[in-house]
Amino acid sequence: MAAFASPESAPSFEPDSLLQDLLAVSLTAVNLLRPCYSPTGELDDFAPAYFNPAAQRMTGLPERPVGTARTLFPDIFTNGIFAFYRQVFETSEPGQLERYYQADGLDNYFYIAARRSGQWLWVSFTDTADQPRTAAENALRERQAREQQARAEAEQQRGELAYVVARAPVAMGLLRGPNFLIELANTRMSQLWGRPAEQLLGQPHFEALPDLAGQGFEQVLRDVLTTGQAYEQWEQPILIAQPEQRYKAYLNITYLPEYDASGQPTGILIYASDVTEQVLARQQVQLLNEELAALNEELRASNEEYQQANAALSLSQQQLEAARAEAEAERQRLYQVLMRMPANIALLRGPEHVYDLVNAEYERLFPARTTLGRTIREVIPDIEGQGFYELLDRVYETGEPFYEAETEAWADFAGTGEPQRRYYRTTFEPIRNAQGQVTEVLNVAVDITAQVEARQQVEQLNQELGTRVQARTQETLALQADLLAAAQRQVQVRESFYQVFEQTPAAVSLLRGPTYRFEYVNPVYQQVFAGRQLVGHDFAEVLPDAAAQGYLAMLEGVYHTGETFFGAEVPFVSEQPDSPPHTVYFNFTYQAYREHGEIVGISTFALDVTEQVLARQERETQRQQLEQLFMQAPTPIVILDGPDLVFQLVNPAYQRIFPGRALADKPLLEALPELVGTPIPDLFQRVYQTGEPITVQELPLWMARYEGHAPEEIYWTFTYQARRTTHGVIDGVRVFAHDVTEQVRTRQRVHQLNEELDEANQELAAINEELMAANEELHESNTQLSRTNVDLDTFVYTASHDLKAPITNIESIVLALRDTLPASVQQDEVVAHLLDLLNQTVGRFQLTIGQLTDISRLQLVHAGPAEPVVLAPVVENVRLDLAPAIGAADVRLSVEVAPDLVVSFSPANLRSIVYNLLSNAVKYRAADRPAQVRVHAEQTASEVVLTVQDNGLGMSEVQQRQLFGLFQRLHTHVEGTGVGLYITKRLIENAGGRIAVQSQPGAGTTFTVTFPA
Repeated sequence: MAAFASPESAPSFEPDSLLQDLLAVSLTAVNLLRPCYSPTGELDDFAPAYFNPAAQRMTGLPERPVGTARTLFPDIFTNGIFAFYRQVFETSEPGQLERYYQADGLDNYFYIAARRSGQWLWVSFTDTADQPRTAAENALRERQAREQQARAEAEQQRGELAYVVARAPVAMGLLRGPNFLIELANTRMSQLWGRPAEQLLGQPHFEALPDLAGQGFEQVLRDVLTTGQAYEQWEQPILIAQPEQRYKAYLNITYLPEYDASGQPTGILIYASDVTEQVLARQQVQLLNEELAALNEELRASNEEYQQANAALSLSQQQLEAARAEAEAERQRLYQVLMRMPANIALLRGPEHVYDLVNAEYERLFPARTTLGRTIREVIPDIEGQGFYELLDRVYETGEPFYEAETEAWADFAGTGEPQRRYYRTTFEPIRNAQGQVTEVLNVAVDITAQVEARQQVEQLNQELGTRVQARTQETLALQADLLAAAQRQVQVRESFYQVFEQTPAAVSLLRGPTYRFEYVNPVYQQVFAGRQLVGHDFAEVLPDAAAQGYLAMLEGVYHTGETFFGAEVPFVSEQPDSPPHTVYFNFTYQAYREHGEIVGISTFALDVTEQVLARQERETQRQQLEQLFMQAPTPIVILDGPDLVFQLVNPAYQRIFPGRALADKPLLEALPELVGTPIPDLFQRVYQTGEPITVQELPLWMARYEGHAPEEIYWTFTYQARRTTHGVIDGVRVFAHDVTEQVRTRQRVHQLNEELDEANQELAAINEELMAANEELHESNTQLSRTNVDLDTFVYTASHDLKAPITNIESIVLALRDTLPASVQQDEVVAHLLDLLNQTVGRFQLTIGQLTDISRLQLVHAGPAEPVVLAPVVENVRLDLAPAIGAADVRLSVEVAPDLVVSFSPANLRSIVYNLLSNAVKYRAADRPAQVRVHAEQTASEVVLTVQDNGLGMSEVQQRQLFGLFQRLHTHVEGTGVGLYITKRLIENAGGRIAVQSQPGAGTTFTVTFPA
């Protein structure tokens, strides 16, 4: 239908008598339209000049209707008719259109033709309401009415499913083809991906979301698409680069294949739930458990650990003070920036809006007025009644910011006593405290008075120019109207009315004779077969593709039987020479054409319905996809219909909440009678009555999570939303459910752990007080022990030195006895045994004295200089020294030391350590298996680690605790004094290193020495 907007300045149309008579008797509606333009020069409406009687009868409007397209025929802006008018007018090319118009009091098929004539648009349209319809037309109308009803129902269902999918709390999407084109992404999925859906749809998945590439999803999607096997992954870590930031999320992901009609997978349905909060909460629980374990360990810590904690605390306090100083410096920088900004900035405190801060630019607004500490009403009373006080009150009370691009303000800015007008770009921003309460309002205003006044001057000039242009335009239009009237009188009826067949937007043809020779085709029919000469040629000759597709057989059936053939949405594969084959759809009739009662040909009437068929197919495909998404969604979803809340649609996930119950098509309280007397039905009714959504948080239900499993307490969050018709009337309730059991239990666990941590902290505080008292006692004891150790070292050194001379004398006496005793006496078994015992005793005594001397010297070892020592030659020299013992014991020794590895240590002490560890590994080997010893060294960031590992006798945990004690001998079947490892440990620790042992009886021992770099 025509769209009309009639400006008062439009010239009137007065047809001459002959044309007026023609328009009056025409059975076709004719109207004359004049274009109207927006302030920006865009054609956005048409003004009516004239409706002929047929047009008045069809529309029910007068000859010269008053109104606009948006008040008379607003639907033409959505059904393509206005776009058709604008195209004909702007291109000056005549056009034809067919529409089924069901709006604005009309309900008919209309054939529309339009042609531009100068600055006018002639529109001719006819409907089928007052014309006798053939059986074919009636059949087509009935079929199209049924299709329209079916489309409306399908569209409503599609819209319903689309609404549910779009607002589902679980992310849903659909990828299509091997390139994984994003065909669907609901709101939650767009939020997860961090991009709006319109930016993603139609794009390849990994081009639209390059941040997801390289995380393994490519192969997973290919596997799902090629194998047809679903894929599930729980708590999948994923890195998402949203425009604001890059973050790591955890998702429960399900990929399901989507199949075409032949059963081949062509797409992938995506379901994703963001479980980042749950994973992080669980990690927090684990962290709290670790912290709790650390606290328990801390309770058992030694005095040294306590001192380290105090040092760490002192360091943290220093860092905190540094951070505070940095924050204060940053605050000062921000304050300086704020004070120097070229905008008027003020901070107003409290409900009275007291000035707390103003920058220099703000103070220059009112140089003679004092601001700080005074209310805005006291400082600027001359803005009373301009709405500023009320705006401040509203921002302070609601917490909602206010912004206006152009605010007019009158005040005495110059201090002259007279108000001046200025324009500002104004912002009122609420400032909240730590509890989220609004305590202040930040006012930022930018003076734009010069820009506004300049624009106003330009607008005034444009208005004056427009008045002049309009006057000239009216003169021109009057002249054009006179010229048009003269032209119309000259061309008479030929310029105002076209033959019906030529104007109809349907394809019409007349075929004559049994060979079906084209006698007539209208322009629409010729356009269908563009590039082919039809008139004068046989059907099969010029349209072999149509004949091969069965259309020739249809013609023959009509020609021989005389029965009209009705075709509805019949496909035709068009094979034009200059374009690839493509399928179009037609609603058409083949009707016998008779002369003198005999069939002499066939008339055809066809409508191209390709757009409607493809649109319906697309809607049906979308509906099926949405329904599949809905039914396969892991989130429970249900739709309740009408005031009785009848279960209209229930997906499997929701059905699992109530196993064994038939919910579909039953009212809520009939399907779930246990809800009677609970608040739930009232909540549903409130949503149904008010349309306001309601969310029920963490509702516990006792139920089985999976079919056949034992019942358990599961927490659900339910969201109830009103469903509305296309007219906005509430006709149902949508229900979404989300399993929040893990979040609830995690929060409960965190609360429990926090209570345990509070108790542990209290216990730790009490123990810390005890430790502080104990530390003082330990300090006194350590001081006393240090003096005692010094005395003992002095005693050991003195004793070892004083015992050397008597032992030497005893050794000399034994030698003298061997020299003076006769050989027969020495050969006596008892005498020989006694002499051997004396020699062995003297040797052990000398060895012990030497080791005691070494122990006494350890007190001064740490003061000795350290120097860089290449470790590999030291190990090799020790291996050569022990080569006889290694060979005799058949030990398999492997050395893994880099030739350039350097240790900062005393060379002699380093050799002593390596010798002691390697010789012990050889001595304490197991007799029941070949001995293996491995020496390994490596450089870390700050240390050198030496490892000596054997498969020898091994030690128990008790023996390991005794291992480094003085004179401790754990195995007596080999020689030793029990001071070697004691000396080794003292040498290492005096140099700032560490030694540790790991051992298991019957398996072997590993010594690990850590040297400072």
